[in-house]
Amino acid sequence: MKLAVLSDIHGNRWALEAVLDDVRRRNVTTMINLGDCLYGPLDPRGTADVLLALDIPTVRGNEDRLLVAPDALPSPTLTYTREQLDEVHLNWLRDLPLCRRDERGRLAFHASPDTDDRYLLWDVAPSGAVARDAAAVRTVLGDEADAELVLCGHDHVPAVRQPADGILLVNPGSVGLPAYDDDLPHPHRMAAGSPHARYAVVTGTPIGRRVELVAVPYDWVAAARTAEQNGRPDWARWLRTGEA
Repeated sequence: MKLAVLSDIHGNRWALEAVLDDVRRRNVTTMINLGDCLYGPLDPRGTADVLLALDIPTVRGNEDRLLVAPDALPSPTLTYTREQLDEVHLNWLRDLPLCRRDERGRLAFHASPDTDDRYLLWDVAPSGAVARDAAAVRTVLGDEADAELVLCGHDHVPAVRQPADGILLVNPGSVGLPAYDDDLPHPHRMAAGSPHARYAVVTGTPIGRRVELVAVPYDWVAAARTAEQNGRPDWARWLRTGEA
């Protein structure tokens, strides 16, 4: 069985459509979405319409939660995104679960099993983001460390890890935003290194799961121009270069 793993679309309809075309070309019919679907200065409404029509299992990202939080600190990008969405889109976000686990031993969440805004694979120190070792990853997984396949996103950096025997961990990277910087809990930067739309394909084989981390070209110039028009030259730079 093949599974396409998407995450961190961030309202980038151009990237999402390119990824879905690639998924169809590979004849993959099962997909999962790891959240942070719509937030951003791009095309949240168009992205929402595609995702609602697609109707695939999806978990809640921190910026999905932000969009429907009544006490969220206002920002121009938050306001822009909310203004593009209908109540049906917002209700869909409200209903997203934090985690999904199935009978196949697959566990899916956005950032960590118990919260949607803490990196699983990275620790953010005053010096920046530092990759966690296997023991630290198992600690963050906590009671969920018995899952056979762990799917996570949030940091936008594609990765395949094996934090313990019998556990395969896959981060597909970001469909729609290949790089960013953040001030919390300390200033840090995350980057995939190229502007491609990223996703993963996990395939079962007789000797174990095969993982393909896929980088798909799309019209990132159009996405970057839209970000500039909506007051986010930083997003435009990240979209064009994949660097932060």
